[in-house]
Order: sequence, then structure tokens, then C-alpha cells
Amino acid sequence: MTATLTAGRVTELAPGLRRIVAPNPGMMTGPGTNTYILGDREPAVIDPGPAIPGHLAAIRAAAGAPIRLVLVTHTHPDHSPGAAMLAARTGATLIGRPPPATGPQDRSFRPDRVPQDAEILETGEFALEMLHTPGHASNHLCYRHVGLNWLFTGDHIINGSTVVIDPPDGNMADYLASLGRLRRLDCAALAPGHGELMQAPGDAIDRLVQHRLQREAKVADAVSAHPGATLGELVRIVYAGTDASLHALAERSLLAHLEKLEAESRIACSNDRWSPTLT
Repeated sequence: MTATLTAGRVTELAPGLRRIVAPNPGMMTGPGTNTYILGDREPAVIDPGPAIPGHLAAIRAAAGAPIRLVLVTHTHPDHSPGAAMLAARTGATLIGRPPPATGPQDRSFRPDRVPQDAEILETGEFALEMLHTPGHASNHLCYRHVGLNWLFTGDHIINGSTVVIDPPDGNMADYLASLGRLRRLDCAALAPGHGELMQAPGDAIDRLVQHRLQREAKVADAVSAHPGATLGELVRIVYAGTDASLHALAERSLLAHLEKLEAESRIACSNDRWSPTLT
């Protein structure tokens, strides 16, 4: 963990832009969830993280002025539960997309404003382009700081690891399509939901796409070599080099790959067994 990713430490990333890390480190969150504070006169907060009173107090102290906007990238439990509590204490407007019906979601998040894709949010200090980027989560949003051309990526792109794509809400085809869209933005930096700032966005996105396509090819080869294999059997083949304790987690992204291949009519599932389609 680098010093700037210590929980509670406020790091100035650019004029009018600070980051403070939530005290929720773990296997899925790394050092903790990154909370970003934009603006000085009427600050906005992106991803206040879990509803941890000490972290919310630290956010308010770091903001230095009454918080007017709270934006969330998606409603997974490490990103948005603090939003309702922060808004209740500050009167801030909540911006984001409602939680999906499936999976572990923050049901407390009820946005005051649901942005349209590519809508521009303008304040007196900055402008944000709000982009719908499904894949990791169906309601995922990324926010592009227009002035800096920096992208706040939530969990769509994180630093130091790939993200889990967990069906039914997670969708691999959507994830790859969203990555392609973000690549075309040609941003100057990525500010991820976990990990340090990423200064070479194009390279980072290219590596992610290459990794996913290589994994997809490995999944397709495994189904071809082992027709009729179950998900549990395939995870042991595709993730043979991964510690078995992580296989339950790996199964989720494996299933996302299988569903993408099935949607493309390259494989088929019958009685929970996967086989190549007949040609």
C-alpha cells in the first residue's frame, strides 16, 4: 500500500480535486474505496463508500464547504451506502442510477437525479460528462471531468487487478463494449474506485481488453476440449493455475464469458453442461 492510499489521508490530485480512502481494505477493495471530492466552493463527492461515520466525517472535513452533490458510480456495498447518510447530513442532491433487482446491492440508494447517458453536469467550478458503462454492474456510471479530461471509473477499471463480472447483473459483452467506448475518449488519466491514479489510460484499457479476450479464447478452447463439462469442472480447467480457494469467485467471471459465447452462438448449455455448437 502506498502512503497516499492510507485510509483517511487526503491527497490533492489536481487543483480542486482531492481523494480520501475509506477504511474498508480487503481482497475485493484493495487499500479501500476511493472517494473523490471535486470543487472548493460547493463541493461534489463521488463514491462516499460504505456508511462508516468516521469516513463520512472525514469527507465533510476534507470538503471544506457544504457538500452540494453526491454522485455514485454504482450501488455495490463498497461504493454507495454512505451516500444516503451523507445527503441526510448535508442536504446534497444524490445522482446515480437506481440499484438493480439482482445481486448484492445498496437498496438505500434512491437518487434524486438519474442522469442521461452523456449528459453534462455543470457547476460553477467544473463540468462532468456522465457516461453509462454497464458491464461490471448494469447501473454503472463513469464520470469524465471535462476540464482535466480525467475519467472517474468506479469499478469499471481499477488499478492493480481486474474486476469480477458477476451475472446476471454483470455482463461480459457489455463490459467489453464499455471499455471500447472509454478507450475512444482518449482521456488524460483514470481515477479508479480502487488503487492509484492511472496516467496511461489507453495502455491500461488495451491490457484489460487483451486479458479478457485471451481468457475468452481459453474458455472456448476448454469447452471444445471438454464438451459437456459443468461450470465447476470448467473453472478447474480454465483457472488451473489459480489457488482453489479463489475458484468460487473465478466462477462468476467464467460464467460471464460462457454467457457471452452462448449469446454469440459459439457454445450452448444443456442441463448445466456446456458444449460447442454444432456446425
